[in-house]
Amino acid sequence: MSEHCDHEHAGGLGLSGHALGHALSEAESRAAQDGQKLTAPRRRVLELLLAAPGPVKAYDLIGSFGEQGESAKPPTVYRALEFLERQGLAHRIESLNAYVACRLGEQPHAAAFLICSCCGATREVEPAGAPAFITAADKAGYAVQSLTIEAHGRCEACR
Repeated sequence: MSEHCDHEHAGGLGLSGHALGHALSEAESRAAQDGQKLTAPRRRVLELLLAAPGPVKAYDLIGSFGEQGESAKPPTVYRALEFLERQGLAHRIESLNAYVACRLGEQPHAAAFLICSCCGATREVEPAGAPAFITAADKAGYAVQSLTIEAHGRCEACR
């Protein structure tokens, strides 16, 4: 990514207020349906991901974990991230070594990310070829547990 862009961008995509509260309530319900609990640390990490305008590195989550800005112990954040990924509430973007809250709903799905190489904007989309890929993997004897596709390019504002 560039250090900066020489043009304006639309505001961030992070949630706040009622929308953030609703998303957290939905996440608690999803976890409960699976017999899991969205503990306070898990909830806080998800809240930070949902409120962020883009991908967040674990180091930044550790630093902003406390309500008054105090840091968390790294294992607390990493365990919460692992849980959120297993539950389909968050995704790890490998090429950025960062995390985002899932924005595509409650059904398990393959994740695809469009990542702007200029401004860093990241958008989650449903990959059209995912079912065929999973079927091909199944025929080859593989059991796909998760599928994430990352594409780097330029967003509409940066093009």
